[in-house]
Amino acid sequence: MTADPDLVIAVARSWLGTPYHDQASLRGVGCDCLGLARGVWREVVGDEPFPIPPYSRDWGETELHEVLAEGARRMMVEISPSDASHGALVLFRMAPRAIAKHVGILTGPDRFIHAYERLGVVEEVLTPIWLRRIAFAFLFPRD
Repeated sequence: MTADPDLVIAVARSWLGTPYHDQASLRGVGCDCLGLARGVWREVVGDEPFPIPPYSRDWGETELHEVLAEGARRMMVEISPSDASHGALVLFRMAPRAIAKHVGILTGPDRFIHAYERLGVVEEVLTPIWLRRIAFAFLFPRD
């Protein structure tokens, strides 16, 4: 069973305008992209199932280990990126052949919400550049 995608989107939109802050996850105070996903999880599903260890800005840039995808697989329902629609959590590769290390939540066929440095939490168009960067997609489980 998966969470209602409209609920996921409503909760994600309640984070719009939250400033960007590395490793934070407090609506209205600060978050990074993973912190946004964690905050949505807490409001839609409940307590986080495991603690997130501290991480640096350059984490994963020297490895090929898909840390985010493997973590998401432990607690979410994986789907094909081509099947992802509103309410899905998507993981982006920010460079070719790099690991996926950016997170967003789809709000429609051509829009998504994410926390981006200097912008904070924003909803924007899922341009072809963003679309082709999607590497993994997941659905939030129902609590």
